[in-house]
Amino acid sequence: MKYCIIIPDGMADYPLEKLGGRTPIETARTPHLDFLAQNGQLGVVRTIPGGFSPGSDVANLTIVGYNPGEYYSGRAPLEAASIGIKLNNSDWAFRCNLITANEDTLEDFCAGHIKTEEAGLLIRLLNEKLGNDLIQFYTGKSYRHIMVYRGTQKMDAKCFPPHDIMGQSIQKHLPRGNGSEILADLMERSRTLLLNHDVNKVRVDLEENPANMIWLWGQGHRPHMPAFQERFHLRGAVITAVDLIKGIACYLGWDIIDVPGATGYFDTNYSNKGQYAIQALENYDIVQIHIESPDEAGHEGNVHEKVSAIEQIDSKIIGPILEAKDKFNGLRILVLPDHYTPIVKRTHTPEAVPFVVYGTGIEKGIGFSYTEANAHASGLHIKEGHRLIEHLISGSFR
Repeated sequence: MKYCIIIPDGMADYPLEKLGGRTPIETARTPHLDFLAQNGQLGVVRTIPGGFSPGSDVANLTIVGYNPGEYYSGRAPLEAASIGIKLNNSDWAFRCNLITANEDTLEDFCAGHIKTEEAGLLIRLLNEKLGNDLIQFYTGKSYRHIMVYRGTQKMDAKCFPPHDIMGQSIQKHLPRGNGSEILADLMERSRTLLLNHDVNKVRVDLEENPANMIWLWGQGHRPHMPAFQERFHLRGAVITAVDLIKGIACYLGWDIIDVPGATGYFDTNYSNKGQYAIQALENYDIVQIHIESPDEAGHEGNVHEKVSAIEQIDSKIIGPILEAKDKFNGLRILVLPDHYTPIVKRTHTPEAVPFVVYGTGIEKGIGFSYTEANAHASGLHIKEGHRLIEHLISGSFR
């Protein structure tokens, strides 16, 4: 049996007045997703356990069968693994966003989706000027980078995800608690270093948001997780442009498949992701495809791009995989967002998300099309989200 998990990040949403009271999913043309739902099992699953913030880190651990209450230690250590950072047990890894600050306002959590090449120059400067034996900065992708603290100070300060506080006061959302003085000092000193860097001068000239400050958050220690193959006896691979998802794959023992044109943004190459996934299913037992664009649209409050992303996922990823189903002796397809990213809130929310499972050995359920409302009305509710993978493997949803 082959298994394909498709995660349109942040796809689930609320009804919108500008869409006539429909959600982006209900508005988008999704014939293949609807086919899966009408001929498979449609339901909702809680990917964010009680007591956890609705982050992609927690949600994606849940989806692959790892209870966050047992295995979650922070977002940044997962991302660190994806770019080859070796963490000791006592090290603290922090996510380091390049942001746009406008005086005391956090204007843009991603600095206009700065290119990795530009970002790398800025991170290199920060490491030269702010790095030392205890603090190191590492280049990731676009606006997403890593800072590692190797000192003895406890660093469990309360830190705010920058995408949750756009348009709000920087001073009111600086880190609070253990280690906050170190973090706030690094963030403030970064403003002086980055303000007049040539990269930012050019970005301002081009009317692009400058990357004129860092934002530290999402910290944690190295997690300890058993390999996926050890637990489920399946060999896995992942297709994604996002370091967080790659980092989870590293800890699972999954291979990471690089896809030309995969960007983690609206311009990602959806067709390549679909075709590479079909090829990967010939060599792996389980293949996960993660698509970031719906989440980015949600954070930007961009309805048009969210609907467009959902339609392209349906036509260029789900459709081709469904068409290739007969190439395999058995194939089960699971599609679900990791969390809601509502247009009106522009951040993640913790509701149970709609999922659909279709394929070999999966009984037909209620026959509804794929929408948030239909999933909730289905009567199939999985409260312990980390057990969804067990249902997928067993084929039983009773």
